[in-house]
This record gives sequence, C-alpha cells and structure tokens, in this order.
Amino acid sequence: MKIAFLADPLDTFKTYKDSTFAMMREAARRGHAIYAFEQADLVLESGLVTANAFKVTLTGDADDWYRADKPASSFLSEFDAVIVRKDPPFDMEYIYTTYLLELAEKQGARVYNKPAAIRSHNEKLAIAQFPQYTAPTLVTRDDKRLRAFHAEHQDVILKPLDGMGGMGIFRVKADGMNLGSIIETLTDNGQRTIMAQRFIPQISAGDKRILLIGGKVVPNVLARIPQGNEVRGNLAAGGLGKAQPASERDLEIGQALAPVLYERGLLLVGLDAIGDYLTEINVTSPTCFQEITQQTGFDVAAMFVDALEAAVGASA
Repeated sequence: MKIAFLADPLDTFKTYKDSTFAMMREAARRGHAIYAFEQADLVLESGLVTANAFKVTLTGDADDWYRADKPASSFLSEFDAVIVRKDPPFDMEYIYTTYLLELAEKQGARVYNKPAAIRSHNEKLAIAQFPQYTAPTLVTRDDKRLRAFHAEHQDVILKPLDGMGGMGIFRVKADGMNLGSIIETLTDNGQRTIMAQRFIPQISAGDKRILLIGGKVVPNVLARIPQGNEVRGNLAAGGLGKAQPASERDLEIGQALAPVLYERGLLLVGLDAIGDYLTEINVTSPTCFQEITQQTGFDVAAMFVDALEAAVGASA
C-alpha cells in the first residue's frame, strides 16, 4: 500500500516515544510505501484537493531517522490510506483541514480517522455522549454556574476545551483559592466556554490511556502518574508512564465505546480514564503506542497496521 501521513514536521519527532513513528516503522517493515505532508501542503484548486507529499525512507537510525524525496503534488486518492496524525490545538486551521480532507474523500481518498468524525468529537466534550461513565461535569462560560459547581463539589478541575498535553488545567480545592481569577482567565472574562469536572482522587494512581483500534480494545493501558505536587498526569506535563493490564472497568468502558466509535469512522481512539471515570475521548493523534509496547511486549503498532489493512481492504 501507499500510506500518507498528515503530521507535524518529521524533524520534531522524538522517535523513542512517537506513536506516528511507530506506525511508519511497522508499515515500512511490511513493505508499504510511506509518504508524509503537513497541513500547509494541502491545496484546493479547481475543485480538486491535492497535497504536496514526499516519500519517506526510514534509515534505522534513532536520530537521523529518515530520508525525504522531493515533494510532489498528488491527489489524495492516489494513496491507499491517508492517516491524520496532526496534533492539536484543534483550531480553525485544523477545522479547515478536515473540510479539505472530507472533500478529498468525496474524490476517492480513504482518510483515517474520518475528518467529519474528528470534527464531531471534541476531545473534551465528546464524553457527554456517554454520561454513564463520567464524573459530574459542567460545560459553560457562566461565572455563577462555575462557582455554584465548585460550591457543590468543593474540589474541582477546570480546563479549556481545546487544549492538549495538560495545558491550562487547574485544580481548585475547597478553599476556593484563586477560583475567580482562574475562571476569568480560562473563560476570557466570559467569552470562552470551558469545562469543570469534580476532582477524582484516583488521579494519584494515574490518568489511564485506553487505546481503541479498529473497534477493539488494546489489552494494556498506560497509567500516566503525576509527579511531585503536580495534579496532571500527562506525559507532556512530566507524568510517569506505567503500562499495566486494563482493569475490568477500563475494559467495560472500552468495549462499550469501541464499536460505536469505529462505526462512526474512528479507526484509532485514545480514551482517558481516571479511576472508574471516562474523562476524555482523543481522536486527533492518540499516543502511548511505544510506552505500552516497550513495557508489556504487546505490539500496538502492529495491531494498528492490521486494522488499517483490514479497513482499506474492506473499502476497496
């Protein structure tokens, strides 16, 4: 197959932990041709979507890890699969990208995850579709409602709806220290909608990443454990990643959501769970492949490429 990855600049990859690199490596090992392009390489002209994509050859070196051929304008339908691996923020440029990819689908491209599904599943708000698995949650820009939510639950998390890697997450305990300032900052004085959730003490045991691939649950999760006085478990915020078997509750949540989300066009999903509660549904560029594989021996990238090959075969 010819597989094109829509990703961030390859020079920014940390190959020892990057999940997109793990996908590329496994696909190349199987003899698939690898291509890459960035958001800025997408073009719509005369009603047709193209990308200035370049072929990628892996060198096997951990640092100087790839060679890039000269970029060439290609219709996305020329590839057997286009894999969306662009990191957030999910801003207007990201939305424009999904529109272009959706148009490319109408012209014959196979895109994973489906752009309309990415657009429809805000990584914070999508949990509202599965309230039976979530802790008490409020989404609003209203100062009074946010204060009342804190008064009811005493210990809460406040966060933006478009962040990643733990950016912009605040915990406010019963004393309400800096609550007003945090609300003003996150909502931009009432101009931006945010999320409040009841604090889940089990964060001390880790913010678990549950991967769903091809409608099935990866049997191991990565618990991202906060370090020191940090409340965030995100690896980007200094959390310690500890792979472990999925718990009964992890599997319950994963097995309930996996077929539903796959049917919606989401080949790869990263659920976040703290304790028994679902906290996020990540659909843009879920990670943790390499950490799980390195610590448990379960080959997540192989499972992903298996699912990709099956999806492409079913749509051919």
